[in-house]
Amino acid sequence: MRSLREVLNIAQVHNVAVGHFNISDSTQFNAIVEAATSMQLPVLVGVSEGEKNFIGLHNAVALVRAAREQGKEVYLNLDHAHSVEACKEAIDAGFDSVMFDGSKLSFEENVEKTREVVEYAKGDQNASVLVEGELGYIGSSSKMLSAVPEDVEQAMTTAEQAKRFVESTGVDILATSVGNIHGMLKGTTNPSLDINRVSEIARAVPSTFLVLHGGSGVVDSDFTAVIKAGMSIVHINTEIRRAYRKGLEQGLEVDKEQIAPYKYLAQGKSNVEQVVQDRMRLFIKS
Repeated sequence: MRSLREVLNIAQVHNVAVGHFNISDSTQFNAIVEAATSMQLPVLVGVSEGEKNFIGLHNAVALVRAAREQGKEVYLNLDHAHSVEACKEAIDAGFDSVMFDGSKLSFEENVEKTREVVEYAKGDQNASVLVEGELGYIGSSSKMLSAVPEDVEQAMTTAEQAKRFVESTGVDILATSVGNIHGMLKGTTNPSLDINRVSEIARAVPSTFLVLHGGSGVVDSDFTAVIKAGMSIVHINTEIRRAYRKGLEQGLEVDKEQIAPYKYLAQGKSNVEQVVQDRMRLFIKS
């Protein structure tokens, strides 16, 4: 199977993006992998610290390995880890990539801790693991929001900052703040993305893969534009959670006496598959 770096190199060259979808359980995992496989596309599956603790670090690794044994091209990412130790644990467990989220730290402390993760990941045993850093602020919660989180507009990433950060840390992947936010606004679409800013950052760090967090709620035209401008990975989480919950509620409503999980979870699984297919179809438009 191709390495994650090879997959991202191809995406970067062809101005398309790899879809990254978070999971909390095996039902979501199966839905995401089956949707990607049906489209013959590679896919990134992510677990945040909370999701990792719920599903189990080694259980997530086992799910990915089992899928690969069946010929499915799936990769595993530790999403938004806030400690160096959590990143090291995931690297040792067999993750393909890890993200150290130092967005709430000072620039200097963010660089120091991110660089420590990079140095650990580049050891002989872990040389294939990619490391992602985050610069800028996009909020911190994947849920339905009443307003844009405070400080997002004031903490957008500049090309100069991105260049300094990449040169100082050696990260393979960079998450930026370009108008994107975590979560989805209630009753409306999320804010427009700053396409010119993405282009400037991409030119400043041409050897680094750019990733868009907070993809849920973004309008289709913005997705297409930022991918053409240089985004190689797009994260979707809130849409997955919302679709899964709605399907679960529908499954329980159909038969209120039903106690077989594989029956009342089926609609949730189907909903997640649909979200993944719709988004991945958009991410590969060139």
